[in-house]
Amino acid sequence: MKTATAPLPPLRSVKVLDQLRERIRYLHYSLRTEQAYVNWVRAFIRFHGVRHPATLGSSEVEAFLSWLANERKVSVSTHRQALAALLFFYGKVLCTDLPWLQEIGRPRPSRRLPVVLTPDEVVRILGFLEGEHRLFAQLLYGTGMRISEGLQLRVKDLDFDHGTIIVREGKGSKDRALMLPESLAPSLREQLSRARAWWLKDQAEGRSGVALP
Repeated sequence: MKTATAPLPPLRSVKVLDQLRERIRYLHYSLRTEQAYVNWVRAFIRFHGVRHPATLGSSEVEAFLSWLANERKVSVSTHRQALAALLFFYGKVLCTDLPWLQEIGRPRPSRRLPVVLTPDEVVRILGFLEGEHRLFAQLLYGTGMRISEGLQLRVKDLDFDHGTIIVREGKGSKDRALMLPESLAPSLREQLSRARAWWLKDQAEGRSGVALP
């Protein structure tokens, strides 16, 4: 990710949401962040009758955030994400001075203990799944990966010789290594063999697809 203090180039896009996407991609934010920020800015614009956001100020931002908290009753993390999206949009896209936006209150996160499933509950849940869906759930449970991280795994990220899984550009755009559950190694090898067979078949039939690994 490029540093926030580096000079930003002029935007080539015309529409504000396209400008937002352009800036996010220039700064190498993740695809999920791009999707979330675009959705929040779009919701903000629609909330105020499709007015151009350059004409909106602190009172309009506060009204939108208040609506999210009191009417939509979003969680604290969702509320913070919406605020982060607006901070980014006004600061990096509209290049607006933000003293008023920085002063808008952030809700305090609730101190609730996480709900932890018992081993029996985990077994019961996995019992409802089959095939690759069961294997994926087992992999998430056994490694602690996020769903998005599991979906982005590539063949090259599984190292059976060293018993590790490489998660690339996880939270905070950082790579990290996880232990590959030994009990899942045979099932993962079988899944990789099936995936490779499908890939070879598609290649033989001239179908386009992702490259392996």
